[in-house]
Amino acid sequence: MAKTNPIDTYLGSGDSLARLQAHAARLLRLQRQLADLLPDYMAAACKVANLKGEDLVIHVESAGLAVKLRQAVPSLLADFARSGVILRDIKVKVSVPEYRPPAPPPPDRHVSESTRSGLGDLAATLPADSPLAKALRRFVKSAG
Repeated sequence: MAKTNPIDTYLGSGDSLARLQAHAARLLRLQRQLADLLPDYMAAACKVANLKGEDLVIHVESAGLAVKLRQAVPSLLADFARSGVILRDIKVKVSVPEYRPPAPPPPDRHVSESTRSGLGDLAATLPADSPLAKALRRFVKSAG
């Protein structure tokens, strides 16, 4: 008997997938509502992360913004309630951005004089209207 992966079991049950899809749709609606309630500078940096029962979890990009959002929680709870979303609490968490080291600079490549000369000679042997000849002439000109 073949052993199944837990993900296969989860995806194989239609009810679980339907619940997941409904939860994702609700999070998207809450994100849109949150964006409408917050000033533009805050809305761009605040993302609805999850809804656990009646607790909404919001991730923010900085600690300073987290402080401002925590101060706004009572009014946000009232605003959400007016729009029909009853929440007990809003938890604000600072999300740490993924660190990506800067890309290394491209290597500095040089074309020797003999190579440029050879490519120029090759371009001269090709028909003048040849796309390859035109490309070779441009390369020799820019590499020199």
